[in-house]
Amino acid sequence: MNKQPMSSSSSSGIGVLGLLGVAFVVLKLTGIIDWSWWWVTLPFWGGLALVSVALLIFFAVLIATSRRRRRKKRA
Repeated sequence: MNKQPMSSSSSSGIGVLGLLGVAFVVLKLTGIIDWSWWWVTLPFWGGLALVSVALLIFFAVLIATSRRRRRKKRA
């Protein structure tokens, strides 16, 4: 008998946002909803946009604190 260890870190499936995105595309193509394609595809690219905005804010704060520390050292 060949037993393989169970892996708790493996993940499969489409995910909630992917499933929502597919549902919106189907609804748009069947004419049930009359939304802009930007709103229909939002679940596909929305997560990436949120991460990008969070990274921009993080780096902006990092740069601002770095400049503040340099000014304190000069004084």
